[in-house]
Amino acid sequence: MTILEPGSPAPAIDLATDTGGRFRLADHAGRSVLIYFYPDSDTPACNAVNFGFSAHTEALGARGITVVGIAPDSVETLAAFRAKYALLPILASDPDRAVIMAYGAWGEKQNYGRTYTGLIRTTVLVGPDGRIVHMWRNIRAKGHADRVYKALTE
Repeated sequence: MTILEPGSPAPAIDLATDTGGRFRLADHAGRSVLIYFYPDSDTPACNAVNFGFSAHTEALGARGITVVGIAPDSVETLAAFRAKYALLPILASDPDRAVIMAYGAWGEKQNYGRTYTGLIRTTVLVGPDGRIVHMWRNIRAKGHADRVYKALTE
């Protein structure tokens, strides 16, 4: 598993989005990007994270921060998810999990005493210089977006 730390160069991202475009991290040089990784659209915990970041997308944008959610879901699934809930962040599809793995958001997890491999909920702030500023790893979904927003605005 990749371990990124603050100060590390952010791995490149070039993924299809639910709107038919592409999200390329390089296109956002000179601007901060907040990336959150989630495992499955339209499930309770993933909804909590997406609704939370959607509530803060405009305020973060006003502070020069682009918000993007990345999931292994298809672009069609992401498009339906956005339409159903009027979500505001960019939603990018990583079905082969290449970006998810590059950011260390894929690995061994435990749930109810069972160990398995899966997506580890992770949020990453990439600075305008393309380097990792902060990482929130293995987060608890409920209230996470509010905690990140508070940390970024204090």
